[in-house]
Amino acid sequence: MAAIKILVGTVYGGARDVADHIQPMLEAKGYTVEVSEEPTIADLENKDLEAVLVSCSTTGAGDFPPNFDKFYHTLNETGAALSHLKYGIISLGDSSYDETFCDAGKKIDAVFAEYGGQRIGRPLEIDAAEHFDATEPAADWIGRWADQLQQVEMA
Repeated sequence: MAAIKILVGTVYGGARDVADHIQPMLEAKGYTVEVSEEPTIADLENKDLEAVLVSCSTTGAGDFPPNFDKFYHTLNETGAALSHLKYGIISLGDSSYDETFCDAGKKIDAVFAEYGGQRIGRPLEIDAAEHFDATEPAADWIGRWADQLQQVEMA
């Protein structure tokens, strides 16, 4: 059974709620899913992993939550060989912060791509100004993302 790891960056729990909500949806499609709020580079280097899904809030002026900050900066500074890795991004933000809206997701997407990761689908950006409950748009998006992942697996 293929494995997906969901890496969570959260301050108030919204990104964790998203991860917890989509986990059973992915499991229903046949994946083994593990959620981590303390991601490390080793999480990305596991060759048995089919994909990584990031569920991350943006804080401050486009920053990462404290539990995700060290992971991002370590990856950005030291790099990792990610050509085996497929990934997806779910970003939570507030569009009233126009220039930094969902910046954390954009930053991690850029670093994964820089080190050879293959993004599956378009990143999902969830606007707190439109969605009080971020799990709703995530539930709509995750089915399409999982279908795209399966198509890549079969190719």
